[in-house]
Amino acid sequence: MDGMKQALHFGKSASDNGWGAFVEKLTYKLAEQGKKLVKIGRWYPSSKLCSKCGRMKESLPLSERTYHCECGNEMDRDYNAAVNIREEARRIYLAA
Repeated sequence: MDGMKQALHFGKSASDNGWGAFVEKLTYKLAEQGKKLVKIGRWYPSSKLCSKCGRMKESLPLSERTYHCECGNEMDRDYNAAVNIREEARRIYLAA
C-alpha cells in the first residue's frame, strides 16, 4: 500500500482501500466466531474523558503521557483512552 501511495500518486485513497480491506476481513472473521465489529465515532474524545468519573478535559497535549483527573484518577493516557473506547463500544452495542 505504501508503494502504491507514493508511486502511483493515489495518496490517501490507497490508504483508505487498505484500511477498508482490513475492516472487511476483520468483520468476516468475527462473524465466523459469532461476534460483531462495533465502530465508534471518529471524533469520540476517548483521550480527554476520565474513565472513572466521566469528566472531560478541555485540552490534552500529546506531550502529556499520563492522564490526571480532579477525581484522583491517574493512569497512562493510552490505557485511559482504551477503557473509554471499550465502554463506548459496549454502549453502542447494547443500544442497537
